Amino acid sequence: MMPQLLNAQKKVPIKMPNYDNETFHYGFVIGYNQMFYSIDYSEGFHNMTPYDPSDIQFNNTSADLVKEFNIRDITPSMQHGFTVGIIGNLRLARHFDLRLIPSLSFGDKRVVYVADLYDEKGNYLFSRTKTSQTDHVYVELPLQIKCKSKRVNNYAAYIIAGTNFKLDMYPHKKDKDSGSENTDNIGNNTDMHINKNGITSDRFDVAAEIGAGFDFYTGFFKLGVELKMSYGLLNVKKDVPSFYNDGFENLRNKTFQLSFTFE
Repeated sequence: MMPQLLNAQKKVPIKMPNYDNETFHYGFVIGYNQMFYSIDYSEGFHNMTPYDPSDIQFNNTSADLVKEFNIRDITPSMQHGFTVGIIGNLRLARHFDLRLIPSLSFGDKRVVYVADLYDEKGNYLFSRTKTSQTDHVYVELPLQIKCKSKRVNNYAAYIIAGTNFKLDMYPHKKDKDSGSENTDNIGNNTDMHINKNGITSDRFDVAAEIGAGFDFYTGFFKLGVELKMSYGLLNVKKDVPSFYNDGFENLRNKTFQLSFTFE
């Protein structure tokens, strides 16, 4: 009697038992992302003497005092954003799926410049910061292979790998100091994200992606919880003479994303 009772307690009802045998299914995804830049510094990036300090407008600084400056540090920082998209899933084999996920990703990237400022005699005055903040709206087309584990009751683990084709549809940003919109040369330079008061970058990118997650079969739909990293394969820096762009040679996009899928 006791063994039969224990077996009855261990038996878990299998929800959606034939779900993984379907050739095609679809769903949607919502996610939280953190976008930032990966930077390779230029040789001698500290020396930015070609630029007039009065044009840079360092925070809380009188332009009359400052005659030259050196960049001490350039530091990218993670910023918060979100992603929404549609999932198309094609079954390739028992443990492999092909996934296409057209998406929109909203976010911004911030880079902080720390500068040491000097007077006309070369005497050190103080240090100040200048921040480049660029807003982005990416149209994304991730193409992924999903490798699934054997299903255990109503749970399964998986890993994903693939590429993501990205196009930034946000062509300009507001000048934080003046409140005006920077649209200089937008009509003639549709391949770049022009930002006179921040980093100017290429609008198109191709990224490699890798991630892992868990699927939960609820009986009504399959809920997925997924964490992935996206690393840009292209150098998106544009050769535009600028205080913000001259400090580095390579500029690549990076994104971490926590997603919830409903299929």
